[in-house]
Amino acid sequence: MFRSHIKILFALFTFIILLTSCNLNREKYSEVILKDSLDDAGILKKFNIQTRHYEVIEEQLKTGDSFSKILTDNGIVGLQLEKAILACDTFLDLNKLKVGDEYFVFKRKDSTHICDYMVYRRSARTYIKFDFRDSIQMQWIQLPERIDTLVRAGRIESSLWNAMSDKKMDPRLAIELADIYSWTIDFYELQKGDSFIVMYEKRYIEDAYVGLGKVLSCHFIHSGKNYTAYRYTQDESTQYFDAEGNSLRRAFLKAPLKYGRISSHFSNSRLHPVLKIRRPHHGVDYAAPTGTPVHSIGDGRISSIGRKGGYGKRVEIKHNGTYTTGYAHLSNFAKGLKQGDRVSQGQLIGYVGSTGLSSGPHLDFRVYKNGTPIDPLKMESPAATPINAQNKATFSTLVNTYNQILLAKY
Repeated sequence: MFRSHIKILFALFTFIILLTSCNLNREKYSEVILKDSLDDAGILKKFNIQTRHYEVIEEQLKTGDSFSKILTDNGIVGLQLEKAILACDTFLDLNKLKVGDEYFVFKRKDSTHICDYMVYRRSARTYIKFDFRDSIQMQWIQLPERIDTLVRAGRIESSLWNAMSDKKMDPRLAIELADIYSWTIDFYELQKGDSFIVMYEKRYIEDAYVGLGKVLSCHFIHSGKNYTAYRYTQDESTQYFDAEGNSLRRAFLKAPLKYGRISSHFSNSRLHPVLKIRRPHHGVDYAAPTGTPVHSIGDGRISSIGRKGGYGKRVEIKHNGTYTTGYAHLSNFAKGLKQGDRVSQGQLIGYVGSTGLSSGPHLDFRVYKNGTPIDPLKMESPAATPINAQNKATFSTLVNTYNQILLAKY
């Protein structure tokens, strides 16, 4: 444990030295990039083939092509073809090849034009190399991944997704932040003027962007309050904590949906959109497209599942001796879910619909405390385990280091 913490500290200090040694542009919404080293050699050299001896043909799998066809078309026939197909059992599932898959053919530049090698691309990072000289040999080739660490900021004008799109950020980062803050911020209640500063990773293969990495830290300003998040691993569990070392994880999520909007709040007198009469509405309605995934806000057991009058298709979950939650008007339930099943926090339980007395697709979400309905938006939830005493020093160093990076820029 001590040795791993030393490694963390060393990496952090190296990180800030790299940052402060750069001439940073402090203009708002500018970008800080800290690059790992990457071999600049061309992709063909990574195949460990002396390309000067070969004509290199880059192809894509076309409609009607099969693996045996592309081998045959390039002169791999007879026993050699049979051996190549058999060798694929370990390296390549021939049933999962698809139109557009890339492959490279290496043919001798002499008059024979014999195909000595073929390299098939399985993913952005992984290739399979076939060596047809002498006997058939196959090899996995995995290209190195580069991680860039960025610091970006934005301000909410309409939605978090739009704020990130407007600043040319990967909008999928909005999903990551929604997951991190899912216990502490209701993203359906974001307001114009809310803002964020986030430090996160982007992954590259051969200078091609392949996806997001880890979110390292974030300051999210919501309704004038700063919600901090710092990624930290203790007891082999990686979680997000606030600046005081309290876990952002709670017994219950703030909302059962990722995205949507609140179309109706908790009320003792609401005009029912279908019945056109005033009556209590002891829940929160989330308007969302039919089929939007619905998740359990906490661990528990399915106490009922099925149709229930005006609620339509509904799932009820008993979480403990105090709390029960209900999810109504579903279009369908998660596959295989039945009464008595245990469910975990965040588990898929169904999909938004408009069954029962409903004027349109939405989720009717309800919370009961000791059998009495309460406003889900005002429910308090206890936190998970905080940073323990033996990790407080290294966690404090991480917080200070990340804050220097974030606040030096904004």
